[in-house]
Amino acid sequence: MRYSIDHKSPVPLHVQAENLLRQLITEEQYQNGKNIPNEVELAERLGISRTTLRIAINKLVFEGLLIRKKRAGTKVAPGAVSSKSNNWLSFSQEMKLRGIPIKNFELHVTWELPDKNLMIFFNIRSDEPVLKMERVRGRPEEPFVYFASYFHPRVGLSPDDDFKRPLYELLEQEHGVIATLSKEEISAIGADAFIAEKLQVPAGSPILFRKRFVYDQLERPIEFNVGHYKADSFIYTVESTR
Repeated sequence: MRYSIDHKSPVPLHVQAENLLRQLITEEQYQNGKNIPNEVELAERLGISRTTLRIAINKLVFEGLLIRKKRAGTKVAPGAVSSKSNNWLSFSQEMKLRGIPIKNFELHVTWELPDKNLMIFFNIRSDEPVLKMERVRGRPEEPFVYFASYFHPRVGLSPDDDFKRPLYELLEQEHGVIATLSKEEISAIGADAFIAEKLQVPAGSPILFRKRFVYDQLERPIEFNVGHYKADSFIYTVESTR
């Protein structure tokens, strides 16, 4: 293993350790069933405490990427790297992996003053405008999702950016912002008049409503996203391992 931790980096040590572990488990020897190095050895190699390393390992165990057994060591979970379910992607990337052709029906990018929820999430003032991106997307024959994304002013996005590109690729390659953590809330609602028009459904139709809170490597908020999905056109699947 030739990975190392940058102790001068502003990125927290446990986040760096987590990212290194994600690289480590893709190596062929560990994919073939070999235990990853034990905590004592790995912590010494990286120059961090076992407690810090354990935080990173626990995160991957929780995600189902690693399996840890007492006195047997820690191994890569079968199929963990190739599985899409534990790795969140931009909508474009997710649909591409599923082989679903996607059409953009609408794309609007504007500046907007934040409401109370955005002020709290981004920790900004009421007079700090945020960039808002709205998209209606779906299969070539019909739309099935309306997205509204709001971005922290710190990110540096502007209406001049090419939002036809995958969003997280754009953030990373053009603005040096790496989306690392996503937290989501999912609920079922009825379509109001605005959503009904966007998705071409009758008002009151069942809609899957998803909020996504996205953070960078320093666990700072970078995006607040809301999505409205037609219930009969999209299935949101969650896979968990124990």
